[in-house]
Amino acid sequence: MTTLLIGADGQLGSELRQAFGSHDLVPLTHADFELTDPGQVRETVRTYRPDLILNTAAYHRVDECEDFPERAVAVNTIAVRDLAVVAKEIGAIFVHFSTDYVFDGRKRTPYQETDSPGPLSAYATSKLAGEYFVRATLPQHFVIRTCGLYGAAGRRTKIGNFVETMLRLAREGREIRVVGDQIVTPTSAKELARKVGQLVETGAYGLYHITNHGECSWYQFASAIFEMAGLHPRLQETTAIAFGAPARRPAYSVLDNANLRSLGLDDLRYWRDALADYLAERKGLHGKG
Repeated sequence: MTTLLIGADGQLGSELRQAFGSHDLVPLTHADFELTDPGQVRETVRTYRPDLILNTAAYHRVDECEDFPERAVAVNTIAVRDLAVVAKEIGAIFVHFSTDYVFDGRKRTPYQETDSPGPLSAYATSKLAGEYFVRATLPQHFVIRTCGLYGAAGRRTKIGNFVETMLRLAREGREIRVVGDQIVTPTSAKELARKVGQLVETGAYGLYHITNHGECSWYQFASAIFEMAGLHPRLQETTAIAFGAPARRPAYSVLDNANLRSLGLDDLRYWRDALADYLAERKGLHGKG
């Protein structure tokens, strides 16, 4: 099966390269083509004529999206629509990744796929609009929402991920403030990619939530990182209001893998177990810190 992987050098894309290694894989990065150029998108997809398209590309700097909403829409909405249209034209299966931030966080129980979205930010709105285009354009789609994603590729990029940011700040001896009133599920990109590989084999198209199990605040996530890494930085719990990030985020955005469970595929691990493996692998590759 010829598989086109868009965003192949990102956290999730890097793990998908491993998970789909048995496919005839065409990995594309931003340097290979411009996602917001519809002509280039059409030409690229039609050149390779893949059976499967995995789209991990996104403008996901949540706070920046408040200042540049047009860029968020261009990448997260319009480009996704263009990809979905050309996927339908060539008969490809389209896998698109979205976010827990499409919800408003008013619930206090995990969100299922049937729950109504209520985005609070420009980023979340643009991602939800992209979802709607995929779901309306072609039947052979998988739209996958995830939460609190971290992966090994975050070690190599300036953006990094939450785990790498916490470890860097600890090394620098900085006082670290982390919000304690936003509840999420940290999710391993490696485990997500493995599960996507299983899901696409089912042919059970539709909308899926895929995260590790359990829930915690960002502050609890940070505390677990330092505990497992044997670090003791100056960590202070704060609130979303006091932290003052430009973009609003849901106070509770834990996802329930209900549709995945209905297929008998919801065997992802508890978030602390997945984090422990990530840190152990990191330590093995790079030594302490």
